[in-house]
Amino acid sequence: MPIKVAVIGAGSIGFTRRLMRDILSVPELADSEFAFHDLNKHNLDMIAQLAARDIEANGLPAKLSATTNRRRALDGADYVLNTTRIGGLKAFAHDIDIPLKYGIDQCVGDTLCAGGIMYGQRNIPQVLAFCKDIREVAANDALFLNYANPMAMNTWAALEYGGVNTVGLCHGVQGGHGQICQVIELLVNKGKKPGSRNYKTVSKKDVDIVASGINHQTWYVSVQYEGEDWTERLLEGFERHPRFSETEKVRIDMLRRFGYYSTESNGHLSEYVPWYRKRPREIRRWISLDTWINGETGGYLRVCTEGRNWFETDFPNWMKTEPPVFSYDTRSEEHGSWIIEALETGRVYRGHFNVRNDGVVPNLPNEAIVEVPGYVDKNGMSIPQLEDLPRGCAAVCNQSIAVQGLATEAAVHGDIELLRQAFMMDPLVGAVCDPPEIWQMVDEMLVGQAEWLPQYKREIARAKKRLAGAKRLGTKSTKGAARLKTKSVAQMKKNAAAARKMADAADKGNLLGKKAKKMG
Repeated sequence: MPIKVAVIGAGSIGFTRRLMRDILSVPELADSEFAFHDLNKHNLDMIAQLAARDIEANGLPAKLSATTNRRRALDGADYVLNTTRIGGLKAFAHDIDIPLKYGIDQCVGDTLCAGGIMYGQRNIPQVLAFCKDIREVAANDALFLNYANPMAMNTWAALEYGGVNTVGLCHGVQGGHGQICQVIELLVNKGKKPGSRNYKTVSKKDVDIVASGINHQTWYVSVQYEGEDWTERLLEGFERHPRFSETEKVRIDMLRRFGYYSTESNGHLSEYVPWYRKRPREIRRWISLDTWINGETGGYLRVCTEGRNWFETDFPNWMKTEPPVFSYDTRSEEHGSWIIEALETGRVYRGHFNVRNDGVVPNLPNEAIVEVPGYVDKNGMSIPQLEDLPRGCAAVCNQSIAVQGLATEAAVHGDIELLRQAFMMDPLVGAVCDPPEIWQMVDEMLVGQAEWLPQYKREIARAKKRLAGAKRLGTKSTKGAARLKTKSVAQMKKNAAAARKMADAADKGNLLGKKAKKMG
C-alpha cells in the first residue's frame, strides 16, 4: 500500500518541496500520497502548484492534496512532518528586536536565548495540538518527524505530553561533517594544490564521525580517518584553513578551549553561550558578515523576510523554471526520506537524531532531548549506548538543557515563573541583563506576542498593567552590532538568480502569520 505523508506548515518556500522530492526519489516510494497543510492558503497554493508540477514532470504516480484543514491532512497519515513557525515574520521580529532593547544581540533567535525561548512558547501548544490530531485521526503507528525549532523544546514537549512517537531532525551534524572533511584534506595534502600529483581528496564516506550532545550543541567526539582518530588535529586544521579561520571563529575558539568541534554554525553557537555576544563592541571580532549564518545580527530574520518578499513577487517565474529531476543519487541529506526509506524497505540508515536521552549519554539528564547516532531499519529506530560526554562539553550542554526544561514546562502550563527563570538561566541573557531587566523583558515579549500565546492570557493582562506603571529598562536604541539592512524587492531584482536561490534555501519552515488557535 502507498504511504501517506502529511506536511504541517507546508507553505515554506523550498523545504517542503525538497522533502517531497527526497521521498519520491526512492523507487519504492514513488506512489506515495502527500497532504500539504498550512493556515496561509495563498502560500500553500503556490507551493502546491510547484510541487504538482514537479511530480508531473518526473512522471510519477504520486498523489498530492493541499488543505487548510489540518485533521483532513492528517487523516490516515503514516508520517507527519512539522516545519511550522508559529507567528511568522511578525513574531520573529519581536524575538530579535525586543531583546535588542535590553542589549541582547542574537543572530538567529530560534533555538535558545530570548528569541528561542519565546519561539518555544508559541510553538509548543501547537505541537501538542498536532499530536492530539495525530492520535485521533492518523495511522495507529504514525511517526511524527519534527523539523521545527526550537528542536529540543518541541521534541521534548511532544514526547513528554503529546503521546506520539516523535523524533527531531536537523542537518547540523552533516554540515559540520563536511567541514571536518575539508580540514582533514587540507592537513593530509600539506600545501599541495587540488588536482596536483598525489593530491588526496577527502569526502564524508572517508571520515566516520560520532557526534553526541544536544541539538545545535552536539560535539564530534570521534573523527576517524584511515584508522586514526583526528579529533586532536582538528584545531590545527581549522586554524590553518583559509576560509574557516575567518568565518568560524567562535567554533574554533570553543574547539580550542573544550577540545571538540561543535556541530552548529558560528552565528548559532555564538548566541548559546555567554562569552561572544555580551559586549556589542566585541561582537564583530568573533563573527563574519560574508553570510548571515556566520553571525550577522538578526541575520536569519533578514534573509527570511527577503526570501518571502521575493517569492511573493517572483512566483510566476518559479513556475517557468525547469522542474528538478528526482534522483535517488542526488537527493538531499535531510534525514526524513532516509528514515522513511529504512522503515518501509528495510535498507539500514545511520544518522544522528534528536531523541529522549534515557541514559544514552550517561552524564546528561534522562529527560533531556539529546542528538546522538542511531540506526533505522524495518524494526524501527535503534539508539546505541554512548560514553559520557567530556566534562566540559557536558557542562555546556547541561546549562542549555536547564533552560530547555524550564521553557518547555512554562510553555505547556502557561507558567510565567518558569518562563522568567528560563530567561534568567539562559547563558547569553544572564551575561547581559540583570533580574529586573529580564522580568520586564519577559513582560514586554508576552504582550508583544499575545495573539500567539493563548496559554498566557491572564498573565499577559497582568504584564500590561506592570508595564503601564513601570520605568522602562529596555532603553537601548541600537539596531545591533552587526545588522545589515533588509533588501527591497527592487534591490533584489538586480540579481534575480541569486534572490531566487536565497529564497529557496533560507525558508526552512513555514512562516505563519496567523493567530494561534487554542490547543485541543
